[in-house]
Amino acid sequence: MPGGTLTRLRIALTVFFALDGFIFAGWVVRIPAIKQQTGASASALGLALLGVSAGAVITMILTGRLCRRYGNHQVTVVCAVLLSLSVALPPLTHSALALGAVLLLFGAAYGGINVAFNSAAVDLVRALQRPIMPSFHAAFSLGGMIGAGLGALVAGTLSPTQHLLGLTVIGLLVTLLTGRPLLRIRPPAPPQNAPQAESVPRRPGTRTRPLVITFGLIALCTAYGEGAMADWSALHLEQDLNATSGVAAVGYSCFALAMTIGRLTGTQLLERLGQTRALVGGGTTAAIGMLLGALAPTLWAALLGFVIAGLGLANLFPVAVERAGTLAGPDGVAIASTLGYGGMLLGPPAIGFMADWFSLPAALTSIAVLAASAAVIGFATRRAAAR
Repeated sequence: MPGGTLTRLRIALTVFFALDGFIFAGWVVRIPAIKQQTGASASALGLALLGVSAGAVITMILTGRLCRRYGNHQVTVVCAVLLSLSVALPPLTHSALALGAVLLLFGAAYGGINVAFNSAAVDLVRALQRPIMPSFHAAFSLGGMIGAGLGALVAGTLSPTQHLLGLTVIGLLVTLLTGRPLLRIRPPAPPQNAPQAESVPRRPGTRTRPLVITFGLIALCTAYGEGAMADWSALHLEQDLNATSGVAAVGYSCFALAMTIGRLTGTQLLERLGQTRALVGGGTTAAIGMLLGALAPTLWAALLGFVIAGLGLANLFPVAVERAGTLAGPDGVAIASTLGYGGMLLGPPAIGFMADWFSLPAALTSIAVLAASAAVIGFATRRAAAR
């Protein structure tokens, strides 16, 4: 496949990654307003929000099969349309039950597009023979930051219905402009000098499934930290280190910005260190950073710890998903993504229970434990990663 075509494919996939983060973040910042509109209690809202998770997890495995049958590019475009349409539904509901039902659709589209474009990205990585997967996840992070920032700006002037309908319009326009060229591009074939084992992605069998699950566990360990930091970092700074609410909110921003920077530089890091060293070094760095962030006696030391943790975790998930996809195609991506998303779901409630049993700083050290576990798993799978 000509280099120009591969470049166009990379640009199109980057746009879809960014669009996914943009739409999801735009929905998240309007959750408080939706809660007020539906009159849902905190517990009822929590159950409704499980609709996103349930829809995503159920659809991720199914999407792997759809990608094998219809193609990664086609499924990416269809899921982008569904994601853009479904994000407008939550403000139209007036009960927690109805909200949960529409979020099931939104979660299904979100889970589907994540498997589809990650599978397409794995194909491109194999064709280019360059570890560019982190750049796509950097686009997702940047899209999320833009979506959250825009949501904060318009929250005082636009109703949730107007805001999320605007996201629908933006999403459909972007999908129209980017999806048409994506559908014209055939999935790239692996280079002729690629190892025979990687020449055609296959369904996970008795030999590859354990490795796919192992890389999925790395994704789980990473996503656990991301989910826990999103929900608990601000409270830790405010409750345990006496930070103001404004300063406490900066904590997660530091973490998210560090992850974005880490992913933007991830390709160069992987080319220099290789996947095994990147996994081991990233997990170790994240563990050290979270120990500092959780146990530091001062605010600034904790913020520094969050930055170090973000840099360490940045490339673990992209590498894990890429390896799983290389081993078993879209089904491998689906398995690793499902485990990773499970980790993101597990993190916040697990931290909450441990905080009740022990303390919040002690609970946050579990992020360090799982990051160190990811480093150990990465080292243990060094032979598989070297193939």
